[in-house]
Amino acid sequence: MLGALIGDIAGSIYEWKNCKSKEFPLVQSNCRMTDDSVMTAAVASAVLMSDLSDLSSFRENVVAEMRRLGKLYPNLGYGTRFERWIDAEEPRPYGSLGNGSAMRVSPVAWAAESLSQCIALAKTSAEVTHNHPDGIAGAVVTAGAVFLARQGADKEAIRDHITRYYPLNFTLDEIREGYQFDVSCAGSVPQAMEAFLEAESFEDAIRGAISIGGDSDTIAAIAGSVAAAYFGVPRDIRDMFLPFIDGEVRNIYDRFIQQY
Repeated sequence: MLGALIGDIAGSIYEWKNCKSKEFPLVQSNCRMTDDSVMTAAVASAVLMSDLSDLSSFRENVVAEMRRLGKLYPNLGYGTRFERWIDAEEPRPYGSLGNGSAMRVSPVAWAAESLSQCIALAKTSAEVTHNHPDGIAGAVVTAGAVFLARQGADKEAIRDHITRYYPLNFTLDEIREGYQFDVSCAGSVPQAMEAFLEAESFEDAIRGAISIGGDSDTIAAIAGSVAAAYFGVPRDIRDMFLPFIDGEVRNIYDRFIQQY
């Protein structure tokens, strides 16, 4: 969870002012949490509330917590359809294939007891809004990669999981100059995964993700969620970013790390 929050906060100032380099201050005073952090916390809260063997109950809690936190933290970059979903009398999935399903999913990978359970929870967390196959795939790829990383899998095993869904036929250096803003899972999750796979450390994964431009906070949140499970988050980086995590998001984060 922390890796996703750090990636989001670090990338928050580059989403609309892309940085096509790994050379930038990792954190600045105008960094902030965006919708990525808030929705990650919502999924984490749903995990804490749920009997994870009951997917129906988990689904209901995901909906409730995403709507509750979305209203508690408005105007943080939510998509138009998601904002309508938050306020709807009867919220229904709307076929999104966007990367929101992937950026928020990492908490399920820390609670799951098997890869199959992780994938089932990831699909459930996605389907409440992102019930398009591509939206589901982004969540499954990300959660599965986090789960494998926390289980001690090597990068080849993680790559094998990823390439069951997405080809990884590029390097960051090859795409950096021409990569454009793309909020779809298919257009941003593989790039986030490549940033992790090329990285030599947690920080390197965050820098690599931001360095290609595009939807910087979300790509860094996704890459960071896997990198945190694989490399761990260095204490100095954790201490730099914790002050940006506040209110109910901080409360959920503190409870989640105590349990998982």
